[in-house]
Amino acid sequence: METAVIKTEQLTHTYSQGTPFEKTAVADVNLEIARGEFLGVIGATGSGKSTLIQHFNGLLQPTSGKIYVDGQDIWADPKAIRQFRFKVGLVFQYPEYQLFEETVYKDIAFGPGNMGLPPEEIHKRVTEAARFVGLTVEQLDKSPFELSGGQKRRVAIAGVLAMEPEVLILDEPTAGLDPRGRDRILGQIKEYHQQRKNTILLVSHSMEDIANYTTKVLVMAKSRVAIYDEVEAVFARKEEIEGLGLSVPQVSRIFTGLRREGLDVPENVYTMGYAVRKLLERYPQGKEAGPHA
Repeated sequence: METAVIKTEQLTHTYSQGTPFEKTAVADVNLEIARGEFLGVIGATGSGKSTLIQHFNGLLQPTSGKIYVDGQDIWADPKAIRQFRFKVGLVFQYPEYQLFEETVYKDIAFGPGNMGLPPEEIHKRVTEAARFVGLTVEQLDKSPFELSGGQKRRVAIAGVLAMEPEVLILDEPTAGLDPRGRDRILGQIKEYHQQRKNTILLVSHSMEDIANYTTKVLVMAKSRVAIYDEVEAVFARKEEIEGLGLSVPQVSRIFTGLRREGLDVPENVYTMGYAVRKLLERYPQGKEAGPHA
């Protein structure tokens, strides 16, 4: 059986340990994330999800427990932690605030440059990452501060892609963007995943985004893993999800309401595409009815 790309064993993290402000943000988490997974990470504010993901590339060190990347304990030799930060790329919320170089090209090249790669390899990675996120060749020579908010976000994401991490973690990558900007970035991330077959973790408050783009969902609650399952199985547990202070996708709520009204519509609907497909299967006459029916 293939080794999980990320694995935790009784991972615990306590902030301000030994002080009156002590708080355990992650408690006894045992988790295995398969290589190539597109994993959604959800949880109410204070659930521990942000603390958890910061352990995956060694930004935080466990208070107790272990974390493995590619089967290696990342804290076995603290001096070697840097290599794991190249393997697991983390894009923080509002990453455009971390842009600082004079050109877009230099900002994207910063990470690969830190890896000690030769100039020709850095150039290849910068141009490829820029293409993935939809930046033009002309934009590479501009100052990042001349770009729109959505374009800056894409520059920041490209900077992590250019390091070619085995695992890409995105913490609310569409926060503050308009619907078009959100769909564009998520579409590009999905295309990147399909082409590279690497592992992606998407942290999001949007149940619609989690339902539409991910294949598996990790639900954090009260510092622990509450649910870890396929998308369909997670959103089928509507009452449990809502009991954790989360919502299910809007289309799920609509179909639940229709079933309560006695209409014969499918249950466990969680995406619009799935809803349309199931309705057409159930009511095939709708295909022929046309717009004036």
